[in-house]
Amino acid sequence: MNLRTLRYFVAIIDAGSFSAAAHAISIAQPALSRQMRELEADLGTQLLHRTPKGVRMTNAGALLYESAQRMLAEAQRVRKQLEGPSHPEGAAVALGASPTLSRVLVPGVFERCQRSMSDVRLSVREAFTPMLLDWLEKGVIDIAIITDTHNNSGRPIAMQPLLGEPFALVEPASRPSRPVVPVAQLAHIPLLMTTLHRNLVERELMPLGVHLNVLSELDSVDSIRELVLQGRWSTLMPISVFKQLGFDNKITLSEVSGVQLNRQLMIATRIEHTPNAAVSVLKELIVAELTRLTRLGMFSFGSSAHEK
Repeated sequence: MNLRTLRYFVAIIDAGSFSAAAHAISIAQPALSRQMRELEADLGTQLLHRTPKGVRMTNAGALLYESAQRMLAEAQRVRKQLEGPSHPEGAAVALGASPTLSRVLVPGVFERCQRSMSDVRLSVREAFTPMLLDWLEKGVIDIAIITDTHNNSGRPIAMQPLLGEPFALVEPASRPSRPVVPVAQLAHIPLLMTTLHRNLVERELMPLGVHLNVLSELDSVDSIRELVLQGRWSTLMPISVFKQLGFDNKITLSEVSGVQLNRQLMIATRIEHTPNAAVSVLKELIVAELTRLTRLGMFSFGSSAHEK
């Protein structure tokens, strides 16, 4: 067992199949399969199950995957120490984020980058998840914060789950306050929604036979927010979009009961043969900032806590 073989193993898991991993790390698929057979023989246990949809880890494979990530990260840390400065002068890294997360996440991440990666130029691009994945695959951006997607099959992209964020029914404060709204009531409330959020929510409502009353699809989070704040319209939106805006007297946030309406936030990166040190550090900073925001209540119902 060596670091190269561990990188291959992790790449297969991240890509979801041998063929996708072989393409991502530029190795012939037969050679990759041979490396995994030798690894399993060396360890004396089966690590992967091949399925029609890709690969699935055995219990031993899951244990190795977790350990391999730690070993590869430590090897990368040692390499950076031996090489001297953490990042080449003038290095750049591009972050992509959805419109619902940019306002919440990017300022804190930017400040952390200035403190920890002052020699790296951080750029930020904003788009919805499908576009972010296209940009990531094409190399336009290096890392993206996205929502869960069922359209990632075959892409040389690794996904790291971060947290689940609930959707809230957002209504003008002029209407009667209701902390909890039964899911069946959604059919009677005219809504403004983005196409992406509508698809996510309707996927969860389909087994219940509940249909949304979507008045209009507006793929502009800012426009929907402004229309709701004007006092006539309602929306279903991830809760952080309306948190800490100073408009508590203009809106109410209601939890939907009878169904779990969440979106899964994830970090997406390209699967590459040679890890990018700046991207690895940026990923750690993003996780740290999300942890801070979660502690402050940004992604949950109830009043946000004050940071100490």
